[in-house]
Amino acid sequence: MVYVSRCLEYRPLTAILIPAYNVEPFIGSLVGRLKRDGSRVYVVDDGSSDSTARAAGAAGAVVISNAVNKGKGAALREGFSRIIRDGFDCVLVMDGDGQHNPDDAARFFRKIEETDADIVVGNRMSDKARMPFTRILINRLMSFLISKLSGQYIPDTQCGFRLIKRKALGGLEIVSSHYEAESELLLKASRNGCRIASVPITTIYHGSSSGIRPIKDTLRFIAMLIRFIV
Repeated sequence: MVYVSRCLEYRPLTAILIPAYNVEPFIGSLVGRLKRDGSRVYVVDDGSSDSTARAAGAAGAVVISNAVNKGKGAALREGFSRIIRDGFDCVLVMDGDGQHNPDDAARFFRKIEETDADIVVGNRMSDKARMPFTRILINRLMSFLISKLSGQYIPDTQCGFRLIKRKALGGLEIVSSHYEAESELLLKASRNGCRIASVPITTIYHGSSSGIRPIKDTLRFIAMLIRFIV
């Protein structure tokens, strides 16, 4: 992966995973940019009603298509399974809506080399001026709870930009099918003894609406926590 070879000695065989739902305006350019750096890009098209799958495939991604929308957690499970089966050492997960800057990828590899962490999570909290106030409050609450339960400080547990070693995914059963799956992964990985680190990232806002539904997804998050604790 060229991100690594430019600046680091640590060179894991890494695939990029993008769970995607109705992101046709952004996915082609994102995949194209990642492919220029020599990366293997997997896009899980989660039942999009637009041409997300076609745009991703045309840009060079390996596309996994769901006939219906199953949720981000389900898309992540499918992507992880395929990437592990294909023999990669690490997976770099990015959102498909263009909010993550591919240039930040080098920070994740640098952090994983410096700390020997098993998972590195992006941290948007130093760049939250344009983040909706409700999202900030929910994020802080969820990050506080996940940090307490995991025994590790994770300032932005809701960030979808993360680098995960293969060994952190081995034997990890994620049962949630929506956004709460990202928190479930951190909790269960921590319980399995995995080390989690964070790196600051930039966030690109372009006026598109978030797929997160504050009330419904918060209730799902609480249900996931109850399942984990019980």
